[in-house]
Amino acid sequence: MELQDSFELFSALERLKLLENSPPLWWPAYGTFEVVVGAILTQNTQWERVRISLDNLRNRELIDPAVLSQCHHEILMELIRPSGLFKAKATNLIHLSRAILEEFGDFETFSLSVDRDWLLSQKGIGPETADSILCYACARSAMVVDAYTARLLNAFGYEFESYDELQEWCEAGIRGYFDTVQLPAAFARFHGMIVEYVKGNSKGKAVNVERISSTI
Repeated sequence: MELQDSFELFSALERLKLLENSPPLWWPAYGTFEVVVGAILTQNTQWERVRISLDNLRNRELIDPAVLSQCHHEILMELIRPSGLFKAKATNLIHLSRAILEEFGDFETFSLSVDRDWLLSQKGIGPETADSILCYACARSAMVVDAYTARLLNAFGYEFESYDELQEWCEAGIRGYFDTVQLPAAFARFHGMIVEYVKGNSKGKAVNVERISSTI
């Protein structure tokens, strides 16, 4: 079955009510610096492990760029160890916190002013992480695409050669149905619904799309 566009997929996923038991815009602590930290920690690991690291940081009151920028590397490494790649992630979190303070002064200014190019220029931040920060920390109209997105669309017969090509397909249909005020929330929910659907309807890497097809 071929989808008409990404809005058809969005609408089908919405009818399945996949985010009923999630925060309204899916990512916990939407619109806060915690999302920036979580976006770094979630690289190459599972969210359950990231949650443990975030709890560790929260208990030490470290989820603040001013505090995190001054944290000792060894201490931070131990606190985020559950997330894996903890040495590199600790380095990147400290450097990013310092860069935010030097360039923007505080998180609030950062969230209003940062752009994708600046994020991509920071060590340890690739397209998916940059878009996660823009979408979920800064409430921008950026669609996050990932392995879950590619797997779902592959099940519908789509093949994309790059992150940007996959992102463009996902954004194109949505932009036609939401205004600029609504887009950030639409993109946040779209990505969240895709992740929740694939997690719950996969066997290995194969995604069963029968539930989606039944609602179209």
